Amino acid sequence: MIFPTQPIIKRNNNEAWEDLNTDPYIQIEEVTKVYNDITPLKNISISIYKGELFSILGKSGCGKTTLLRILAGFEKPTSGRILIDGIDVTNWPPYKRPVNMVFQSYALFPHMTVAENIIFGLKQEGLGKTAINDRVKEALSLLQLSGYEDRKPDQLSGGQKQRVALARSLVKRPKLLLLDEPMAALDKKLREQTQFELVNIQEKIGVTFILVTHDQEEAMTMSTRIAIMHDGKIRQVGVPHDIYEFPNSRYVAEFVGSVNLFEGVVVEQDLDHVLIETPAMDCLCYAAHTGVIPKGSNITFAIRPEKLMISSIRPTYPRNWTQGIIKEIAYLGDISIYYVQLESGKIVMATLPNLLRISERDFQWEDEVFLFWRSENSLVLTS
Repeated sequence: MIFPTQPIIKRNNNEAWEDLNTDPYIQIEEVTKVYNDITPLKNISISIYKGELFSILGKSGCGKTTLLRILAGFEKPTSGRILIDGIDVTNWPPYKRPVNMVFQSYALFPHMTVAENIIFGLKQEGLGKTAINDRVKEALSLLQLSGYEDRKPDQLSGGQKQRVALARSLVKRPKLLLLDEPMAALDKKLREQTQFELVNIQEKIGVTFILVTHDQEEAMTMSTRIAIMHDGKIRQVGVPHDIYEFPNSRYVAEFVGSVNLFEGVVVEQDLDHVLIETPAMDCLCYAAHTGVIPKGSNITFAIRPEKLMISSIRPTYPRNWTQGIIKEIAYLGDISIYYVQLESGKIVMATLPNLLRISERDFQWEDEVFLFWRSENSLVLTS
């Protein structure tokens, strides 16, 4: 077998990162990188576990590619250290690290065939002909490239080139595979298909993957966990559900998905909720919240568009609803986004699934509507 049997973290198993008895497989400890007067990485610490498909998500210039290059050994940190499987590799050159990297451009040799591209790294290691042939054959089968051995890269589609780049990396049996925006060049449909293929391959072989991307949907779809980066710092690490449903700051709430944000003042605080008064809406917001927020505190609360419900009938309860006029409707096929202008002038987004045809929809432009939401769907943000 090319790929030794390894314990794999399935996405429906108990999470290793919640087990105090499980040691991290990759440890990034207080890593800082300084170039002259620029500091792209500021005291980064992340623990990643064996078999994870871990994503680093952030805008261009946030430092995510610099961190990936440090993991690969192409850059050295100004301070801090990198451990792989308990071994400090901070000062190891790239060729000594049990790490391979798939670049955004795939970096295939254009004059070589598929098989020659895959074989290249194995020849550098001095493996025998029989061992090389066995590994290449299994890699071609695993990545659905059998029959393409004699093709050149210019005879392949974007998805096939990506699989060749993966095969070339995986035949070297790395402990860690780094992927730098690996699907950026693919069209939307092929990218979605390739995402699921990549997850299946990763779960099958059990190699730890670290994916760097600015594509939120890609990170949410593929990852065991996600680290949100901003301005050289880690803002939040968590499973996709927690990143989306329980952002720890206004920045994360705004960055991941769409969100409606409201400024308010806490007028009541109890063990399981806060009551918020906001000038943008002519109502009080009752929000489920277990933290301590003193009465009179200025806070931000957020509501995701899909958590808002729309009605033409005024709610009878006194809290968690407001009213406005539909000013725009964006039709996206499976859903529509309704832009509702409140009496204060604030525009609020609400999304509804398109269960009916456009001509049969309940709400149209300039309709007066009422928006309401559940207390647990108000996210209280204090930072």
